[in-house]
Amino acid sequence: MKVYIDYNATTPLNEAVKNAMIDDFAIYGNASSMHASGRLARARLEEARFNVAALIGAEAREIVFTSGGSESNNTVFQTMRYLAERGAAEGSMRNEIITTAIEHPCVLNSAKFQQELGFTVTFLPVDTYGKIRIDALKAALNDKTLLVSVMTANNEIGTIQDIRTITALTKAAGAFMHTDAVQAVGKIPVNVKDWGVDYLTISAHKIYGPKGIGALYIRDRGGRCAAPSFPLIHGGHQEDGLRAGTYNNMGIFGFGKAAEIAKQRIAEYGETLFPLRERLREGLVSRIPNIKINGHPTDVIPNTLNVSFPGAEGESILLGLDLAGIEASTGSACASGTLDPSHVIMAIGAGAELAHGSIRFSLGWGITREAIDYIIDTLPPIIERFRSMSTLT
Repeated sequence: MKVYIDYNATTPLNEAVKNAMIDDFAIYGNASSMHASGRLARARLEEARFNVAALIGAEAREIVFTSGGSESNNTVFQTMRYLAERGAAEGSMRNEIITTAIEHPCVLNSAKFQQELGFTVTFLPVDTYGKIRIDALKAALNDKTLLVSVMTANNEIGTIQDIRTITALTKAAGAFMHTDAVQAVGKIPVNVKDWGVDYLTISAHKIYGPKGIGALYIRDRGGRCAAPSFPLIHGGHQEDGLRAGTYNNMGIFGFGKAAEIAKQRIAEYGETLFPLRERLREGLVSRIPNIKINGHPTDVIPNTLNVSFPGAEGESILLGLDLAGIEASTGSACASGTLDPSHVIMAIGAGAELAHGSIRFSLGWGITREAIDYIIDTLPPIIERFRSMSTLT
């Protein structure tokens, strides 16, 4: 039996999305061209923009297409660099960034790069469930804070942050608010107007769309009170000059269709996957002694279960699972290939041993009760075998 349970790393292309993209292959025109073929491509592109915006409660004009989450996040940090440099020339002292210790590597590394360029960066601590410490945020905010960047839902442990409260505190301090919502969009309700954020990041391949396409929400883009934005990629006039390069027609069309479907199924997603997630959690807890469930018990995206297995090493567990046809992960796919312990598990205070022995099970459409039971039956002897050979116990 083969079981794919690594949907936080990526999702398969939804069949309806694939069929829509196939139907649109005949639309080859450059969406920047004025002739009929270009206008057709532009019309379909704007339809996709509308669908992406609707998924997060935004206006279509506030959506900028990018190559994915990493580019969107980098664009925000690059914008802050321009703002700080321009502000310094005008006498402003805002050059401080606040983020968290459990962000995705593209945010952490962007923040560290800005630090090298002279920014003051605060990496907020989190509690044992992965929630940021609001008192630490309040203490860090000051009249020099330029940006606060806090992910909506953690990609490894699934913990959901209170973005509305964090944004209110950020705006009261006069700073800009960004949230990386890549792992939240399509899984829980996301509404940028309700939250009040200035920037929000989305990626298509996390919602059963194509890879290589994403979006950045920029509050009131083009309006009088818009959040500032500067291009990461310079060149032509595409996206009003904010993101140069010929449009990725097929990627954008597929993204739009995936967003349309995700909006329709948002309630069904949690109702379907959370009971399966709980079945897996209860089954592992009852069958395997001495394990630790990581993440918040209730404020968690419905598809994510992170488990630490003391006395067993995560990479070995993955190999054992893979041989049995079960495809899971130890954490962020962008951090794979390194022997370093999970920075997320370390940040919640679990220690290096648990960080090295944690497995992320992330469910998605297509996971069945039979697949969950197969994991529950297959994993205990694997853990028992590796623990018997381990020098850690």
